[in-house]
Amino acid sequence: MNRPVRIVFFGTPQFAVPSLQGLLTAGHTVVGVVTQPDKPRGRGHHVTESPVKQLARERGLLVLQPERLKDESALAALTDLAPDLGVVAAYGKILPAAVLAVPRHGLINVHASLLPRYRGAAPVHRAVMAGDRETGISIMQVVQALDAGAVYKIAKRPIGPDETSAEVETDLARIGAALVVEVIEDLVAGRTIPEPQDDHASTYAPRLQKDESEIDWNASAAVLHNRVRGLQPWPLASTWLGGRRLIILKTQTGTGPGGEHAEPGTIVGVSRDAMQVQTGDGVIEVLIVQPEGKRPMSVRDFAAGHRLTAGARFDRRPPVIPVSEPTTR
Repeated sequence: MNRPVRIVFFGTPQFAVPSLQGLLTAGHTVVGVVTQPDKPRGRGHHVTESPVKQLARERGLLVLQPERLKDESALAALTDLAPDLGVVAAYGKILPAAVLAVPRHGLINVHASLLPRYRGAAPVHRAVMAGDRETGISIMQVVQALDAGAVYKIAKRPIGPDETSAEVETDLARIGAALVVEVIEDLVAGRTIPEPQDDHASTYAPRLQKDESEIDWNASAAVLHNRVRGLQPWPLASTWLGGRRLIILKTQTGTGPGGEHAEPGTIVGVSRDAMQVQTGDGVIEVLIVQPEGKRPMSVRDFAAGHRLTAGARFDRRPPVIPVSEPTTR
């Protein structure tokens, strides 16, 4: 390849924005940006542009939003761009073989894990939920198998014991932007050879589901603390109190009084800034909550409007009672 490289960029969410910006700053020619079609987002379900599309429009770049990459029109549009290289960062769909064949030198992917650990759609969240102390970025070749391509370069990053997946992912986006530019420089100079992954050591990080939100208080305090951190910014860890959903945004472990004979989910203590809840193993302190439909608040503010007393208990989702249809004669 010659410099500057003609690049077609595939990306959609905020995670991909720094990588696109980095390619432009490095002086490469981004001949086109492929991003997901505009979708309804937020509470009002207003149709909005993806963060990548917004940046692309600001920079005057060609934007493609095909519903299906296999369509002849989409493939023809990509082929007409005559790209040297494709760069993928959280595009959101698996690229078909016909797309992989378009760039002369293939495609590389900015993946937010230390491959082969955590192939799949939610590597950062799964790492935090597992209590991992380290994660990172892998720049790999894109192949037909999911996240199985040979790896050009990795960059490691520690995970703090109280960091959320949102915080970690934001920083990984910055790291990935710098690393993908380095890899492209190495490719231009012909001084890099990718290393195949060990498929036997791979793990899978499936996309998060809404039903993962609900807290099972029978788990240990450490496991629940990691879930609260890992389920951010969506679907968020939640529980039920007095028949109403309560989102748990921040916790800590290892402090507060114990409740040796209390059932998991029981509030065993309420202090000025926290409520202590018995789990299946140990006590967890809840620091910041969000009643459904309201703003996040400290336990102190929440307690001001709710009667929190030791002995109260968090519930699972209330059962849905079916409403029988009136009979007619």
